[in-house]
Amino acid sequence: MNGQHVLVLGGARSGKTGFAERLAMRLGDNPAYLATAEALDSEMRERVATHQRLRGERFTTIEEPIEVPTALIRASNDHDVILVDCLTLWISNMLGAGEDVAAATEELAATLVQLKRSRIVLVSNEVGLGIVPDNALARTFRDLAGTAHQRLAEICHHVYFVAAGLPLTMKGIAPDLLIETAAVEGEA
Repeated sequence: MNGQHVLVLGGARSGKTGFAERLAMRLGDNPAYLATAEALDSEMRERVATHQRLRGERFTTIEEPIEVPTALIRASNDHDVILVDCLTLWISNMLGAGEDVAAATEELAATLVQLKRSRIVLVSNEVGLGIVPDNALARTFRDLAGTAHQRLAEICHHVYFVAAGLPLTMKGIAPDLLIETAAVEGEA
């Protein structure tokens, strides 16, 4: 069942990260948390610290704001589940660094296809449900995130949309069935 990757989408404060963390904890014995956030100001430092406190020691934390595919390959040597939180911050980081987001998304997709020894749980903000942004950078960000989500949803075996803390299965099987299947296969 490793290699069957998961994409978790939802709005801000929708409960998507909490859902993804619970899912990752139940899908593997040695999970890693690949954090893409950069704590560049005091408010973000506090957010990061709060996330780390809430996670406790259940995950090994890996911080990587840009080189996510490389970090996944390295982490897959030691971890059966890797939660990436979040892709929209990753995209924002790359935009700020002048990186080619479309090429990086393709590199991530290719990496996911190759990674069979670990299950990857990707978390991202769905940003295409609101109004059209009023400036070019925000529209570019929205477009790049939407394109990345579509590409990654193509290759992930399970895709969930979370609203009000409740997951909606968009592709694959319901979360409880996924966990039960993984548990049975782990016993084999």
